[in-house]
Amino acid sequence: MIKAAGHVLTDSCLTRQGLKPLPPGRRTSSPAPEEAKVAEALFGSGRPELSVSLSTGHVVSAHTDGCLAAAQQRLYGDQPRWFRVSTIVNNLGPEARHTHRTLDEVRAEHRAEIADWTRLRTHALAEATALLDDPSTKGQPRP
Repeated sequence: MIKAAGHVLTDSCLTRQGLKPLPPGRRTSSPAPEEAKVAEALFGSGRPELSVSLSTGHVVSAHTDGCLAAAQQRLYGDQPRWFRVSTIVNNLGPEARHTHRTLDEVRAEHRAEIADWTRLRTHALAEATALLDDPSTKGQPRP
């Protein structure tokens, strides 16, 4: 449900910019400059404003502009926090392997991030449900 609402929001955002959303899982047959325009509008441009350094040594970064960031802000209510906690929670397994600890030990260390992840995900589910159930709000940014 959250994924579907995210598609509605990002497609609407791209359409408002005069760009054609890409079908999920498919590349466009349009020329490369158009693909680059869509990618920039979707993912943001310039230097990424958000980054998380993982214990594995990897650094994951993201933009706060772009249609995807706007959709995450609308759904999760706090895009920078969602980026941070989802990146950490999605990498608990690699952290456990890298640090030679059990997944339970790593989860215990990241209890706060897991709690934030759960809270933000619950918020996103409520937002997604409302967005998909009420056609009058589809794709409209919240004030």
